[in-house]
Amino acid sequence: MSHTEAAPGSSLDAHRRGRELAEATDGRVADLLVVGLGATGAGAALDAAARGLDVVAVDAHDLAFGTSRWSSKLIHGGLRYLASAQFDVAHESAVERGVLMTRTAPHLVAAQPFVLPLTPLVSRAQASLAWAGFRAGDVLRLAARTPRQVLPAPRRLSGTEARHLAPSVRPAGLRGGLLSWDGKVTDDARLVTALARTAAAHGARVLTRMRALEVTGAGARVRDELTGAEGEIRARAVINAAGVWAGTLVDGIRVRPSRGTHLVLRSERLGALPAGLHVPIPGETNRFVLVLPQGDGRVYVGLTDEPVDGGIPDVPDVPETDIGFLLDVLGSVLDTPVARDEVVGAFAGLRPLLDTSGHDGRDGGPARTSDISRRHAVLTSPDGVTTVVGGKLTTYRRMAQDAVDAAAGAGGLRTGPSPTAALPLAGAAGPGRLQALPVPRRLVRRYGSEAVAVHALAAGDPALAEPVLPGHPVTRAELLWAVRHEGALDESDLLDRRTRIGLVPQDRAAALPVAREMLERAAAVRP
Repeated sequence: MSHTEAAPGSSLDAHRRGRELAEATDGRVADLLVVGLGATGAGAALDAAARGLDVVAVDAHDLAFGTSRWSSKLIHGGLRYLASAQFDVAHESAVERGVLMTRTAPHLVAAQPFVLPLTPLVSRAQASLAWAGFRAGDVLRLAARTPRQVLPAPRRLSGTEARHLAPSVRPAGLRGGLLSWDGKVTDDARLVTALARTAAAHGARVLTRMRALEVTGAGARVRDELTGAEGEIRARAVINAAGVWAGTLVDGIRVRPSRGTHLVLRSERLGALPAGLHVPIPGETNRFVLVLPQGDGRVYVGLTDEPVDGGIPDVPDVPETDIGFLLDVLGSVLDTPVARDEVVGAFAGLRPLLDTSGHDGRDGGPARTSDISRRHAVLTSPDGVTTVVGGKLTTYRRMAQDAVDAAAGAGGLRTGPSPTAALPLAGAAGPGRLQALPVPRRLVRRYGSEAVAVHALAAGDPALAEPVLPGHPVTRAELLWAVRHEGALDESDLLDRRTRIGLVPQDRAAALPVAREMLERAAAVRP
C-alpha cells in the first residue's frame, strides 16, 4: 500500500455503493446476507468474507448508526462480570480485549488508566473490595495472555499521586487512590468503519441506506432509502444483526433494551486529566460512574443502566433524570460540582439485552437490566434466519464468529474456521511502525497506517489542513477522506459518525457548512 492511499480494495464511496447495489439485487444468490452494520454485523460481514464467502451486508441507515456509536468507548476486560460469577463472559472479554490491542486494531485500542479516588465516601472495606477486583482483573489479563507492556499492573496511589492524576477531585479527606487499566477505543464508530472497510477489501458488498423490509432464510426484500426503489437480495444464509431492532425482523426474538446515558463536557471544565476516573455509585458494590477524557477537547461522563419500554427510536432521547443522576454522582468527588448548564451534550445508547426470563423477579417486579447477563446468544428461526443478540462491543468479534458458524450450518455453506482473531483491520500496524509515522499522533490514533494518506491530503492543499471548527482538532481533510474512502454519504455521516463533532449541538451547527462543502468537493472531483 502506498503511503498516500487507502488499504487496497477497502474504499467505500457513493459510486461503489451504486455499483454493488445493482449487483446485489440483480437476481444472483449470495452466500450470506447480513442485516445490520453495527460492530457485530460489520464483524460478521468481515468474518464471512475472510472465509471466502460471497457476502452482502446492509443497514437501513449508516455504519454504526445504532448502539455501536453510543458506548463508553471502553474495551472492557470483563472485571464486572467476575462480581456476578459470569466467569466465562469475563474470560471471553479479556481474550477479545487482547486480540484488539495486540493484533487486529492496536492503532484504535490502547491502554487507558483509571483512578478510583479514596474519598471519605469510600469506606476501607469498599476500597479493599475494589482493590481485590482490580487484582482479579489483572489475573484475567494474564489468563488472556495479554502482555504486561500492553496493560500495566494496578497499584495503590498516595494522596499526592492521586491528586496529580485526578486534580479535579476534592482534596479534603482524600487518602489516596487505586490505579487500574483497561482498554479504550479511540472511537467506537471508527472501529465499525474499519471493520466494514476491511470486509469490503475481502469482497463484501457493504450497502448503507438499504432497509430490510422483510427477512427470510432465503434473503430479504429491501428498499433503497436514497431513491425509494425496492428489490430483493437473495442469499443461501441470512444473519440478523440488527441489535435492539432484531425483534422487528424475526418473530420470537425478545430484546429488553437498557439505556446507557453519557454526558459530554468541555475538557477545560475538569482541567488536565492524565487518567479517567472511577466514581463509586452510592449503595452499589460493583458499579461506577466513569469520567472518560477523549483527547479531542471533550470528556464523557457515564453511564446509566435503565430499562426502556415501548417503541425503539432511531436515536434515543436523554431524560433529565439520567443527567441529574450522573451529575450527582460526579459531584460527590469533585472539588467544584458541574452545573447543569455546563453539560454541552449528552447521548444514550440502547443495549440489546436478550430477555430470556419470561417471568418477573423475585420481588414481584422485573429484574434490573443491570442484572441481565451480557452473554450473547445466537438463535436460528424455523425459516433459517440466524439472529445474534446480547453481548457488548468488546466481544463483537466472537459474536460475529459464532453467528457465521451458525448461519453457515443453517444454509449448508462450507467454510473453514474463522481467521479474524489474527486479521488486522484497515490501518492496523505494529507499534514500531505506527510510532515511526511522520504525522501527528492524533491522526495515527484514528487512522493508523493510513494517517500518512490523510495527512498528505492536507499537505497538498493548505485549505484542507484547516480545522472544521475552531477549538476542535478534526480537519477538512478528514471529512474529504471520509467521503472518498469511508462511505460517508451526507452531513450526518460526517459529523455524527465518521467524526463526533455532532455530539455537541452547538458545534454541529457550526460545522454543517464545512461538511456540505466537502461533500460537494468530493462529488465534483472523484479521486
